[in-house]
Amino acid sequence: MKILLVEDEEKLAQGIAKGLQMEGYTVDIIGDGKKALTRISLHRSDYDVIILDLMLPGMDGYEICKQVREWNITVPILILTARAETDTKVQLLQSGADDYLVKPFSFAELVARVRALMRRPSESLPETLKFSDIELRPSERKVYRDGQEINLTLKEFGLLEYFMRHPNQVVNREDLLNHLWDFNYVGFSNVVDVHVKNLRRKLDSAGGAGALETVRGIGYRLAE
Repeated sequence: MKILLVEDEEKLAQGIAKGLQMEGYTVDIIGDGKKALTRISLHRSDYDVIILDLMLPGMDGYEICKQVREWNITVPILILTARAETDTKVQLLQSGADDYLVKPFSFAELVARVRALMRRPSESLPETLKFSDIELRPSERKVYRDGQEINLTLKEFGLLEYFMRHPNQVVNREDLLNHLWDFNYVGFSNVVDVHVKNLRRKLDSAGGAGALETVRGIGYRLAE
């Protein structure tokens, strides 16, 4: 799952991002309100949650949230604010925010709020994903095939979760890069292929080979 973090306090932003990455999320950081709004407008389908600071240079969180909702962008928004007044909270929710967190906050609470928002998309996502003989439990970070647990790296787990949320669909490499690597990623061009190859090997070793197919020239498909 991919998160856009809009926070101008660099130390705080880096700390949040590092923690979220350790939880298995991909995080993009932007420190300016106007740049964030542009990013959201151009890449609205790339993010599963937006974490948005209230006070930002360029444009504040209120205005960003209102504009995003006027564009009918439904990605969940969690606003970070130092203001605990009731009027502020009401205004945040009226602007289109899904939730808010008052600074200072514990990282554990932030992760819990993010997970709750990810369970509240336009179509409710199940706690356990099942496809053929593969079972994936996002909250526990566990994967089973035919009852046998498979140990995956964070990136492999993210790939499999994305495939299982798009079963029997052809997923191209660009989609995978957009959702599982941040926009500052610089690396070798076949990074997706390498991770998919490792994921396929682990799935096949648990039995029932052939679930993850290569669609030549396009990408991959999780198929029965």
